[in-house]
Amino acid sequence: MATNVIPTNENFRLEALKLLNILDSEPQKEFDEITALAAYICDANIATISLIDSHRQWFKSKYGIVEINEISRNDAICSHIILNPNTPLLIKDTREDERFNDTPVFIEGKLIVFYAGIPLIDKDGFVLGSLSVMDSTPKELSNKQFESLNSLAKQVIILFDLNKKNNDLQVIQNKLEKYNKSLTEFAKVISHDLKMPLANIITSTDLLKLKLEDKLDPESLEYFKYIKNSSFSMSNYINDVLEHYRSDTIINNDPEEFYVNHILNKIVDLLGTKPDFTIYFPAENPIVNCNKNALKQIFFNLIANSIKYNDKEQIIISIETNEDENFYYFRVTDNGMGIPNDKLDTIFELFTTANTADRNGNKGNGIGLSTVKKLIENLGGYIKVSSKEKIQTTFEFSIKKSN
Repeated sequence: MATNVIPTNENFRLEALKLLNILDSEPQKEFDEITALAAYICDANIATISLIDSHRQWFKSKYGIVEINEISRNDAICSHIILNPNTPLLIKDTREDERFNDTPVFIEGKLIVFYAGIPLIDKDGFVLGSLSVMDSTPKELSNKQFESLNSLAKQVIILFDLNKKNNDLQVIQNKLEKYNKSLTEFAKVISHDLKMPLANIITSTDLLKLKLEDKLDPESLEYFKYIKNSSFSMSNYINDVLEHYRSDTIINNDPEEFYVNHILNKIVDLLGTKPDFTIYFPAENPIVNCNKNALKQIFFNLIANSIKYNDKEQIIISIETNEDENFYYFRVTDNGMGIPNDKLDTIFELFTTANTADRNGNKGNGIGLSTVKKLIENLGGYIKVSSKEKIQTTFEFSIKKSN
């Protein structure tokens, strides 16, 4: 075989190949389907998708050969393609071609007589390798066969691009996961470090108020109340931030089978509801199979919100369930304050609120509903809200069934 000539843009071409991040990757069905189709269309024994590295020809996909994954660049017919990037390499009979007739060409012990290769050219014009078909007997391609082979080569380039984007996204995802883990740990540390001083402030405020109550005027005593309420608000804020980042851990829990009304009863007990509160559970008390702790957290936040943001003397909450082959469906309706129409599209965003004070005059921090949405989406579902101000609010959400 004639000695290969190195193209003038070789260093840039190799850099483009390196950035593709596909060399020595595992076989992929999408590429293997293309080589099988190319061999069929061209009635050839062998088809390959190959990339030309600095010293070798590596096969991303191969049809008709089994044992080898690469050959020396000096022994590769495909290496000649990078010298003429705009011209397919068509050889009816390698035994009659002066570039190859001095030594018979073999791949995995199979004589290569016929060869047709289409350059694989990236968006910057660099030839990365070829889509090739080969056979042990002389052949010629018809116009339709050549056009089909050329179209398949374009699909290979598209797959290369998609593969790189997927790899890049995976790198970004890994970085985000690492960042989120660090952020969660940071939230835990901050929560621990702030909770104790806040508890001390609340306790000290109560002790000072008790000790100085007879010596201070009503306005001064009101400041003690303000300090205590602000401390409780900050404590709640810290808990909500921690809960938001802890949801990443909850979502990894394995599914389990349980009664929905069982966790709803526990939530009502945790919230310590009063006689002015009525909640209607699903009459059928359905059994579901999903992430129990995640669903419990979702219901806890939604029910707690329905209680907090309710201006009626009698708080009424109704919970309904349904299911189909793929999803569980849940609906939580309350008779509370409602949500303004211009806020419905944003209430699930982190740190975004409806700017409405709760029944005690406090404003939310915009974390709870964001956590709910995050959990639901990680469970393969969706959530939506509808509301009529001063009348009611309904949250509807789904959870994908476990296989």
